Amino acid sequence: MKYPIDLHTHTVASGHAYSTFKENTDHALKIGLEVLGVSDHAPAMPYGATDYYFINISVIPRQYGSLRLLVGSELNILDYEGSIDLKEYQLKRTDYNIASLHPPCISPGSVEENTAALIGAIKNPYVNIIGHPCDPRYPFDMEAVVRAAVQNDVLLEVNNASYNKGTGRAGGEALTVEMLKMCKKFSHPVILGSDAHFYSLIGDFSQTLPLLEAAEMPDELVINTDVQKTLDIIDKKRRAI
Repeated sequence: MKYPIDLHTHTVASGHAYSTFKENTDHALKIGLEVLGVSDHAPAMPYGATDYYFINISVIPRQYGSLRLLVGSELNILDYEGSIDLKEYQLKRTDYNIASLHPPCISPGSVEENTAALIGAIKNPYVNIIGHPCDPRYPFDMEAVVRAAVQNDVLLEVNNASYNKGTGRAGGEALTVEMLKMCKKFSHPVILGSDAHFYSLIGDFSQTLPLLEAAEMPDELVINTDVQKTLDIIDKKRRAI
């Protein structure tokens, strides 16, 4: 199965990634991606991209040869109400946004607190994707979060980097399969993300494939298979603001 879309990638602007924007786009073209999303970390992440980075992203061309570029952010969820770390005037300049729980920005809470944080972010009209939700450090009410995602046109991510050895999110495979089965129950699409912090990892979803198979996830519910469907679900939410 071909997955021509990767919306979770980082550049040196994130502070702990190691490739430039051009290295990322050149590699995306080389491997045949059709849509590349650059989602650098928002400012609450230590050494993340600055406020001015998100103010000035209009200078970045949205077409690079045959590659469609989307420029967004990986927002940090800051509290158990789901607050995020960019202002509306900055969010208006982005093409899309991922919102994620990261230990430098929010301590893991109870199931109820983590669920509230995720649902609060899901309800934000500028949030399109919840990044790596199946982090075992942040247990949550799976059905409640999936239902909120369905109601708010938000995609839940299957994050390839989460299954690397040594990652702080290790051990989330069973949770991911549970999430996939729940999304399948509600016929709600998921999105694969490489979470690449080095250019050669862009478009790498190899560690997610066994989980898709384990959940018997139909191809049509993996939105990376369909460029137009992906753009439509992002545009639908942006038009509603």
